[in-house]
Formats: sequence, structure tokens, C-alpha cells
Amino acid sequence: MKPLAVCVVMGTRPEAIKLAPVVIAARARPQEFSASVVRTGQHRELVDQLVREFDLPVEADLQVMQPNQDLAHVMAESVRGLSGLFKRLRPDWVLVQGDTTSTFAGALAAFYQSIRIGHVEAGLRTGDRRSPFPEEANRALTGRLADLHFAPTERARQNLLREGIDEGAIVVTGNTVIDALQLALASDAGAADPAAEKSPYVLATVHRRESHGPALARICDGLQALLTRRPDLTVWLPMHPSPQVRNTIEQRLGAHPRLRLTEPLGYKAFVRALAGAVLVLTDSGGIQEECTALGKPVLVLRDRTERPEAVAAGVAELVGTQADRIAETAASLLENADGYRAMSRPSSAFGAGTAAHSILEALLRWPRDATGAPS
Repeated sequence: MKPLAVCVVMGTRPEAIKLAPVVIAARARPQEFSASVVRTGQHRELVDQLVREFDLPVEADLQVMQPNQDLAHVMAESVRGLSGLFKRLRPDWVLVQGDTTSTFAGALAAFYQSIRIGHVEAGLRTGDRRSPFPEEANRALTGRLADLHFAPTERARQNLLREGIDEGAIVVTGNTVIDALQLALASDAGAADPAAEKSPYVLATVHRRESHGPALARICDGLQALLTRRPDLTVWLPMHPSPQVRNTIEQRLGAHPRLRLTEPLGYKAFVRALAGAVLVLTDSGGIQEECTALGKPVLVLRDRTERPEAVAAGVAELVGTQADRIAETAASLLENADGYRAMSRPSSAFGAGTAAHSILEALLRWPRDATGAPS
């Protein structure tokens, strides 16, 4: 029997991080799988880093990225390009991950070509379709198109069941970011600059679309207030390429002597920076999962999270985007030894690093000529 042809779609850094373990695992089993990667180009430089670090085999690159691109452009060009590629390649499965515009475009293009769709990291929900925007809508819409749903946790599985997804089409796998984290920690790549910092440092990241504008300005003010309250601290902030994000950060914080603004770090370097930080402040979803596995206290710069498992594990706390609350919560945590210790316990809430294996096994179990859930 010929190998199962799996086409993996990725457009953003989180997708590349979380799909890389699946591609690597599939390539290690050439008798069973033929894996190819298609890039939409939604994020250019950020995904370039990951392709090099993980040595991913790129079949095609749509190069949809353009200056000041909007969601409609990314969606339209991705669906157009992916539809043509899928028509030519005719894979057995298209795998998409998470909740980006590239994710939904990949699922829609595969649906148009009657190709089966596997949704990695399925079932995450906040319950508010505009928060986060547009991610909550993207993942829900992708869920209506997917044939197989790879839920990272039991909570995600329950979300899918409430939406009427056939339980036979849902597999709880753990999250592939834990696989990626373990790959990074096992590598011999040099430590990132933040990890060499002699004084304690906070690692901060901010990039989400709903954080742009006044919310980002308040986050910057919160970091400024934290630095004022804690003169022993340094803040490291790898900046997202978005001009809106960069301009706001540089205007509000750029001159502070204990703020270190850097270009985006490679994934392996970022993991080391994450492991060395005393505290993490982020609006990212994946970083909540990584911090949970590492036992690294994380303050989530959002009002809602689709990863309540991190909060339930005691590693994460939602603090929103109000400057006073950010500074007060961060400073109080660092000054409270018992509270800090309680938030520093690693948890396996997002799996044990075997998600890629579980995904591949589920693909093999699915009958090649089946269109519905296997019995």
C-alpha cells in the first residue's frame, strides 16, 4: 500500500511551531506517510525562521504577504492558491492547525476539492466570536469543515461535542506545542541573549490584533510602571513585525534603560529565554501552553482565554490590558514567595509530548475510502 499523502498548511509562526512535530514524525515513517508542507506566506520572516530550524520540506509557497495586508486579502489569495495546489497534488489529507486565516483558508480550499481535513488543536473556544478576533470565528468555522478533530484536551473535546461533532471524529491528542517544546529543549542551540541576562528579567510578548491601539498603549504603560516599581528587573520584549505593534512599543517604551527590544527570536532561542525568565507577560495562546509545561508563571494580557486549563493548573492568571492591574499583579506576585512558588509547578495539562504520534495513528486508523467517522 502506498504511503498516506498528507499535505500540511502553515501560514504563521504558531502554525509552523505546532505542525513541525507532525511533519518530523511523518518523515520518520516514510513507509506509511508522504508529508509535504504548503506555506501561504501570511507571515514571511517569522515562518522562514521555523522552516530553517526544523528543516521542513516546503512543497509550495503562495507568498500572499504584502505590506499592510488585511484579512480579506490573505483569505482570498490563500483559498485561490491552495485550491489550485490541492487540485494538482490530490493528497489523502490536508492538515490545518489552530485558528488563523490560513487555517480556515486551508480547510475551505480542501473542502472545495473534496479532500479530507484534519484539524490540529481543535475545539478551543472562548464563547465570544469576537474575542479573540478573528481567531474564535476561524476555529469554529474550520470545525464545521473538518473530518477529524484533534482536540488537545478533554475540555476541547467537550466543546466539540456540545457543537454536535460526532464523537467518533474527535481524538484527544494533547497539544503538539509540547512536542515542539521538547524538541527545542533537547537541541544544542545556543541560548538566547535574554538567558544570559545577569539580573532577573521578565519576558513580554504582545501581538494579537485585538491588542492593537489603546490596549497596547495600556500594556506598555503597565510595563513601564512595573519597571518603576522594581528597579532590579529588566524586561525583554521580542517585537512582532507588525508596524502598528512596533510603532506603539517604540513610542511608549523605547527609551527605557531597562527595556530590551529585540527582533523575533528563533523558536529554540525563544524557549531558552522563556525558561530563564522570572515571569512571562503575554497575549499569546501558545505561550500559555508552554509556560504551563515549564511551570513558568504567566500573566495573560487578555480578558478571556480559550486555554482555561492553564488557569486551572495555577500557572496562568488573566490580567487584561489595564496598566495598573498589570503592574500591580506582576509586582505583587514577584514579592510573594508563596504565591510565586504556587504558580511555578509544571503541569501536563496540555499533554506529554506525544501529540504528533497520536495524530498520525488516527490518520492511519481512518479507512482510506471513508468520508464519515469510522465505526
